[in-house]
Amino acid sequence: MKTTRKLLIAALAFALAAPAGAFGRLGDAENLLKFGKKAADASQEITQEEEIELGRGIAANVLGAAPLVRDEGLQRYVNQVGLWLAMQTERPDLPWRFGVVDSTDVNAFAMPGGTILITRGLYERLRDEGELAGVLGHEIAHVVEKHQVKAIKKEMGREFATDVAGEVAGQSDNELVRRFGDKAFKVGTQVLVRGLDKNDEYQADQRGMVIAARAGYNPFALAGVLQTLDGASAQDKSMALLFSTHPTPASRIERLEATVGVKLDAYATAPAPGRLYKPK
Repeated sequence: MKTTRKLLIAALAFALAAPAGAFGRLGDAENLLKFGKKAADASQEITQEEEIELGRGIAANVLGAAPLVRDEGLQRYVNQVGLWLAMQTERPDLPWRFGVVDSTDVNAFAMPGGTILITRGLYERLRDEGELAGVLGHEIAHVVEKHQVKAIKKEMGREFATDVAGEVAGQSDNELVRRFGDKAFKVGTQVLVRGLDKNDEYQADQRGMVIAARAGYNPFALAGVLQTLDGASAQDKSMALLFSTHPTPASRIERLEATVGVKLDAYATAPAPGRLYKPK
């Protein structure tokens, strides 16, 4: 199944209006209620368990409208590479899961708690496993740094706490949890559509290179991906969603040159990366 940029945007828009579906276990009402109470207090951090539940709900919204590629071999391969990278981070205990979304758009998304999606359009532009590691390392870094969690909390702010307080009276626990969950997951999906702060993207590039190096990959493979994207035609509509949610590839390359420089040169001699799995 092939989709255009318009279809993927429409799918995400549909996800904003749709209830969270099933992508793994979203957790019971009690867990979501705990999450609601803590998220309503802007001064209190949510727990790792709550972060995981939030990410699964967002992923369910997205995958309910833009499904995974039906290729078990491809999904297994991407998960193997992703899990090896994730084990090199400060958060190896998260229930990491990776997937390739059936879209011709060129993009990748990270959800709180360790769920990461890459589009088929981006996967097919990668030249080797090292470049896949560079892309996944970038998204893994977002999760490790909790960039999405911070963006969601900022978006909800004190207004959300007021909304929750107003809904408690006259509502059953299940109804409150359902309404809260929908709202939290919608805000999280909106963050995917709008994109993160540019500084978060720059930081994820740097941290992603370190993660790739720890895993035995050439950290500069990410720069190779950015060069490929930078060389894409301005008329290439499959790139539009990426450009709307990330800094330009050229600016990201410039930032890496300024911040990383030659610091990771010792890891540039990593063994030749394996070949990419070819989708069916």
